[in-house]
Amino acid sequence: MLPDWLIPKGSFTEIKVNVTFLEMTRDALVEPVWLPEGYSVTRFFSCALPLYRSLYEKIGENYGWWMRRPMPDRLLKDILSDPSVFFMVLKNPEGKEIGFYELDMRKHADAHLAYFGLVPEAIGQGLGKALLNHAIRETFEDANWRLRVNTSTLDHPHALRNYRRAGFVQTAVIPEVWNVSDEYITEELRQKIIST
Repeated sequence: MLPDWLIPKGSFTEIKVNVTFLEMTRDALVEPVWLPEGYSVTRFFSCALPLYRSLYEKIGENYGWWMRRPMPDRLLKDILSDPSVFFMVLKNPEGKEIGFYELDMRKHADAHLAYFGLVPEAIGQGLGKALLNHAIRETFEDANWRLRVNTSTLDHPHALRNYRRAGFVQTAVIPEVWNVSDEYITEELRQKIIST
């Protein structure tokens, strides 16, 4: 059963998606890919809640990222303040935040890449591959045996291919129906929904 805060209070759109589940194990590690000079990845904690919400919206607004938007601050702070959850932010050489990943390692060596992405202006520069590789290295340096991730038919069109190239193996595809509040649906996302 969904928590109350995930149930739309006003108008909503029913979205049918296929969610692809993938995983990789330590033995599937591929050759490291490093960030370009001047780029850095920094861990932030629950005090960075406004930054998290800002990046989450900028990165995911056209890809169907909606589940964290109605989440109450106290619940999101609880997640981000857990020492086994890594909110890792990519910064460009000017210090601007241009991407992030959320790595959840609360399940005893069975890690989950909960969110991963770049702001639109950072896409297409090879940064996603390097940031994904950073998340993979962070996972397996922490003695985890598996890293799981999922992506939906609303995500960036290269998301699934990029996960596979990084060494992830598909384990399942599950159709889901999401009732998403219309306030979280951009025009670009609405067009994508209509065409899928």
